[in-house]
Amino acid sequence: MTEPTPSSVPDHPPADGAPVDRPRRRWIGRIAGGVVAATAIAVASYGSITSASAGDDIHASMTIIAPAAAGGGWDGVARELQQAQKANGLVNNVQVVNMPGAGGTIALGNVSVLNGQAGNLLVGGTGLLAATVQFDSAATLDDVTPLAVMVEEYDVIVVPADSPYESLDDLVQAWKQDPRALPWTGGGSFDQLVVAELALAAGIAPADMTYISSDGGGEAIQALLNGTARAAAGGYPDNIDQIESGRLRALALVAADPIEGIDIPTAVDQGYQVGLTNWRMLAAPSGLDDEQVDGLTDLVLDSIATPEWADARARYHWTERVITGDELDAFLADERERIERLYEEMGL
Repeated sequence: MTEPTPSSVPDHPPADGAPVDRPRRRWIGRIAGGVVAATAIAVASYGSITSASAGDDIHASMTIIAPAAAGGGWDGVARELQQAQKANGLVNNVQVVNMPGAGGTIALGNVSVLNGQAGNLLVGGTGLLAATVQFDSAATLDDVTPLAVMVEEYDVIVVPADSPYESLDDLVQAWKQDPRALPWTGGGSFDQLVVAELALAAGIAPADMTYISSDGGGEAIQALLNGTARAAAGGYPDNIDQIESGRLRALALVAADPIEGIDIPTAVDQGYQVGLTNWRMLAAPSGLDDEQVDGLTDLVLDSIATPEWADARARYHWTERVITGDELDAFLADERERIERLYEEMGL
């Protein structure tokens, strides 16, 4: 469920620890090419957004924009909201538009120019906020109207079942002896941020860690099982089947507090202050008046109070966390500062 973005960390850093510029240039080239392609898709999608949501009645017509391809975490949020709104008559006509590219910032840029058009909702979250920092995007969350954080998803630290590391502390102590010699993997940039936060909590410089980015949770699990990586951070929903089957050993849940129904000790309870979560939010375009913002916020709250949304939370292993209003503004500011610091520590 993690929204993947390319990693700038080379698979095999040099033994002398010298900086490597060539892989980073290749990464930037891949991003640039992806942005061009995604922009072409976005232009076509933009027309469908404006035509579908030209009216002012948010209960008559709504477009939910998933800033990623179909099948990912943001797409899942969009389609579950669509189902909840349709099934309960909250909105008469709801469509989902997928607009992938640059970690979600292509969609963010397009929504940022829909000034005053209330019939649009943009799905986002930790990954989108991180992408605005990582890619230094022209559009940020300041250019839209955040409405609500709705749920969060937790990462889990895992190793292969035959790993010598029986606990998080076992893993960290081995990692501290030679940070570059213990490769990590994960499904994307969010997982990399989690590993960086664990490194800081353990007294390891994140710039010294070896992180092999995988294209999604399934590829990360394979990297663990075939020995390419020795530890991983990944979404709990992506790893739960492998943990329950005994192929992976869960060492820690990355959450501030223990979660009911998940029998995995948290990193915090084991002495490591790591609690970055993969939260999901909705935003609207800028230029809305207070009445429009209140109406959209109420629509979101009504949508996530439905039985259909409750069922989706259970299926996706989402934990409800609702943040709105001034509390949301403060939360987003704190999260941006936290993520900026992690990227700086990684030297990115």
